[in-house]
Amino acid sequence: MAISDMRRQYSKGSLSESDITSSPFIMFDKWLKDAIDAGIPDPTAMTVATVDANGQPSQRIVLLKDVSEKGFVFFTNLGSRKAQELAVNPKVSCHFPWFFMERQVRVCGSVEKLSVSENAAYFFSRPKDSQLAAYASKQSKPIGSRELLLTQFKQLKDKFANKELPVPDFWGGFRIVPHQIEFWQGGEDRLHDRFEYNKTEDGAWVTQRLMP
Repeated sequence: MAISDMRRQYSKGSLSESDITSSPFIMFDKWLKDAIDAGIPDPTAMTVATVDANGQPSQRIVLLKDVSEKGFVFFTNLGSRKAQELAVNPKVSCHFPWFFMERQVRVCGSVEKLSVSENAAYFFSRPKDSQLAAYASKQSKPIGSRELLLTQFKQLKDKFANKELPVPDFWGGFRIVPHQIEFWQGGEDRLHDRFEYNKTEDGAWVTQRLMP
């Protein structure tokens, strides 16, 4: 079968004006809970898109680690490609691909760095091997082989076998503070339901239905 002939109907749900909540975060919490309850793989996975100094977009998948009315939080090595690009251009977009439920959420906004205390609280909540991995990997930098990475990881594991690791100063969190959030629900015959929240200057959210 040719790729151009691959298609199916989207019929698992609908989204109407009566479903729309006053805050997009109330809506997001409901959809995230639905995704978790449905048992879909990695429901907190989100694609984060950044842009470098030359205008070249870049995307990668990270895990959402907190969400509140303040925004969407993820963590990364501060020397990584995404962190370096965000240092130049704090504008960002993220996307939750809940395709098993025929749903998507798109977020546009800007990032702010988390505080030292917020970084520490999350770092120490991670399993120790995950903490060690943050030290072993200089994210986005070239490395000669996987064996070298594993060697570095083992050396750190031996060194800190009976010690607590300090919070790394080269690692931390970003909060995506949104000004626009879209909820997409697949519909039959490609007549999808799309609702977009936009934040006004006084901090209120207004919604509009978009054509599919």
